[in-house]
Amino acid sequence: MTDAIRELKVRAELLHKRIQSGDARALARLRALAEFRRATPESLAALTPTIRRRHCLAAIAAELGFASWREMKEVMTGEAGSAGFGKLLCPDRCATHLNIWCKTHAEAAAIRKQRSGYLLAYRNQYFVVDRYYIESLGLDPDDRDWAEIAFDWAKPLNVAARTRLYNKLVARLPREAA
Repeated sequence: MTDAIRELKVRAELLHKRIQSGDARALARLRALAEFRRATPESLAALTPTIRRRHCLAAIAAELGFASWREMKEVMTGEAGSAGFGKLLCPDRCATHLNIWCKTHAEAAAIRKQRSGYLLAYRNQYFVVDRYYIESLGLDPDDRDWAEIAFDWAKPLNVAARTRLYNKLVARLPREAA
């Protein structure tokens, strides 16, 4: 099984190598960071020698909707308390699904229990989805890890099971997405 953090570190290393080789598409990915958001292609190219691995790690975290690499790592490993969950669980390809959105975890948990769905998190919001949404994410809705987290991504009964689900989710990301 893929370790999500290790996989994302490898992707950051590959991104860094592509940036060092002058790859314009790789350089453009740095625009995910506030410090490079308004940079022109020419100014990004001029900055190539100053780009460090930490920039690539931060860019990947930003692409996944996290404020920093550290926040992403803490969320994925279960070390974070109530930090945001990024946008990894709400990709554009799932926009056609009808979901129930909630401001509070308690409200989402009640709806999840009533409808026997899956409670997911997007940044600091919660939403309840059906099994077809989970399939669209690229995960198996019948995976035993869902039962181990009590179908609640935000407040799982078993953090290790959620980490395994993160690992499976990151393994399915396209190389350019992270």
